Amino acid sequence: MLQRLSKPDPLIVLIIAAVVLAIAVPARGTFAEAFSTAVNIAIAVLFFLYGARLSTQEALAGLKHWKLHATILACTFLIYPIIGLILRPVEFLVGHEMYLGILYLTLVPSTVQSSVAFTSIARGNVAGAIVSASLSNLAGVILTPLLVMLLMGAGNGIHIDASVFLEISLLLLAPFILGQLCRRWVADFAANKATKIVDRGSIAMVVYSAFSAGVVGGIWSDISVWQILFLVGFSIVLVTLMLWLTRLLGSKLHFTRADTIAIEFCGTKKSLATGLPMASVIFAAGGAQLALLVLPLMIFHQVQLMICSWLAARYGRRNDDLAANPAG
Repeated sequence: MLQRLSKPDPLIVLIIAAVVLAIAVPARGTFAEAFSTAVNIAIAVLFFLYGARLSTQEALAGLKHWKLHATILACTFLIYPIIGLILRPVEFLVGHEMYLGILYLTLVPSTVQSSVAFTSIARGNVAGAIVSASLSNLAGVILTPLLVMLLMGAGNGIHIDASVFLEISLLLLAPFILGQLCRRWVADFAANKATKIVDRGSIAMVVYSAFSAGVVGGIWSDISVWQILFLVGFSIVLVTLMLWLTRLLGSKLHFTRADTIAIEFCGTKKSLATGLPMASVIFAAGGAQLALLVLPLMIFHQVQLMICSWLAARYGRRNDDLAANPAG
């Protein structure tokens, strides 16, 4: 697993390719409209697969550890948004649209696959991580657009109304529920590695569509190298801060070491795979502005993978050393 994590993330490679393609050959006119429809279909298929992969029985059984899940949800949808609001002065350094992108990344759910993978490597509570990360994504279908409406909709030049909940329900929640209902027949297919093409392909399509709109709208002329470097440095600081804070919470609330590890890796992460499709629905009227809104999340995603990969390996080695030498 560590060897796989040390290799370039295929999702990141696809995203970079989508950005390059959008710069070289952006979607325009009728093709852009048709491609936008294809993106929506791909997103619906993606969430259908999410629903088909999640074991309902395991999720219900895991809900018993409510204190762990409540702590992780609080990190994801309470502490992160508070940090996003505190960071408002950053707007004067990177610009209004870029700050909104930073704020948006603090509002999206946690990751599922990488959170569970890192928790496993670090010898943490894997079952708890699976349920918590899945709950985060389910709750995010409602909480993320709600938080966006409350924190980004007023006075920020972004118009969001209640209709976004209907769109989210039809495009994300309904396919997920359908996947759960059909799980008996499609679970094996949904878990097949071949379906990763849908996972990664749908995200790449969202990126290509958003960045194409940005290129056509001429929005990239407003982005400087300084802003990109700032986002990288900011992401490093934010991930480090949240790792320290989640570890502190685990200690103060008297969680076991395994539970604390799950809190660290689930409560710190932000999902690109869920955040981008949500952004394409929530900010559908944003046009070219969508590219700026998702750029901080894209950079943050890669930074969190690198830092958490190193930390998980460190925890795993420490656990192995303790097991080999209990007296030490």
